[in-house]
Amino acid sequence: MLSIKRVATVVSNFQKEEVGVAAPPSEGCGRNCLKSCCIQAAKLPLYAFKEVEKVGGKDLPLCKDQSVAFLDSLILGEWEDRMQRGLFRYDVTACETKVIPGEYGFIAQLNEGRHLKKRPTEFQVDKVLQPFDESKFNFTKIGQEEVLFQFEASSDGEVQFFPNAPIDVENSPSVVAINVSPIEYGHVLLIPRIFECFPQRIDHASFLLALHMAVEAGNPYFRLGYNSLGAFATINHLHFQAYYLAVPFPIEKAPTKKIAKLNRGVKISKLLNYPIRGLVFEGGHLLKDLANTVSDACICLQHNNIPYNILISDCGRQVFLLPQCYAEKQALGEVSAELLDTQVNPAVWEISGHMVLKRRKDYEEASEANAWRLLAEVSLSEERFQEVSCLIFQAMTSSELEVKCQCVEEAGSSPSPAMVAGSQECLVLQ
Repeated sequence: MLSIKRVATVVSNFQKEEVGVAAPPSEGCGRNCLKSCCIQAAKLPLYAFKEVEKVGGKDLPLCKDQSVAFLDSLILGEWEDRMQRGLFRYDVTACETKVIPGEYGFIAQLNEGRHLKKRPTEFQVDKVLQPFDESKFNFTKIGQEEVLFQFEASSDGEVQFFPNAPIDVENSPSVVAINVSPIEYGHVLLIPRIFECFPQRIDHASFLLALHMAVEAGNPYFRLGYNSLGAFATINHLHFQAYYLAVPFPIEKAPTKKIAKLNRGVKISKLLNYPIRGLVFEGGHLLKDLANTVSDACICLQHNNIPYNILISDCGRQVFLLPQCYAEKQALGEVSAELLDTQVNPAVWEISGHMVLKRRKDYEEASEANAWRLLAEVSLSEERFQEVSCLIFQAMTSSELEVKCQCVEEAGSSPSPAMVAGSQECLVLQ
């Protein structure tokens, strides 16, 4: 078993210091949590979203640069209420932040509060799919005051908001909760069907829900992210993260090259001139087409035990899929002591270009070269990335009868064995 020691992020004020501590008794816990001891007759706000279908058509609203969508204002209003009530471990708005000079404009933040007074915990990093463990911290143990609202599809096709709705435990609602160790303003967690207690792994329904949240917020500065196990997720209970950052992420500015167009209308590109190798998904005849295509790719990575991160950008129109190997290298002793000393855990936000730094020294010395050097260690090699890309295309072509795709290698290189053995629908270009 490969494992690393790292400081686990505290996302709830009810999170145990120890990993693996047994849950408290189910009666009289007195914490106003989401478990059966406290949930009976409880009520929470409910936001019922309209299930848009078409991507880029009249059903999908444009990102709102000036006007504010209701969900956008709801998230920020409820988040600020929790800040006023003192539920966060520190004031993230007081954290120093700067744009690092350079071509890409990497963002550096000094966030010393995320790891203070926490001891390192051992995490297994060579198993992307792990069973849910009730004895460990999960989101049913958070306090009800940490939940902002329930987030469900509307029953009549129109947006509705109920400020005091019952919690339908049997139908397991999805909820939006605060992250008490925020990286940025408005940092929240989307927890699909919370009482189902799904482990941290993508499925079609959960990813479509995340896209709906991005669409409904309608704010180009609101992005959702996902970390798999082995790619710096520390809680094995299905969740996405999201927050606001009013500047472009460097990964959003990176050039891309189109390599595929699926019959369902989804365009697939690969990142160019960026330290992380990854795929970019856009378009689709329906929002569900984009969700299913990305989900197929994620499920393929999960089944092949390949850690990955996801960034949902541009109000749900663009999705970055980023397989990575940093934790594996760390466990094998292949990461330099200089990089390890920074204590930076390159999860989705860091590899997208928002560098959350824990030491003032690293913040003051932050440079594009330093950011590039760290992220280059996260990326798969070109040969391994080609092999993984072929696995992904095979998975997607197996779910679609007709597909036209092109797997593009670097000019002058020869196909890898895995690429040659790939799907007959996959055309290798020299």
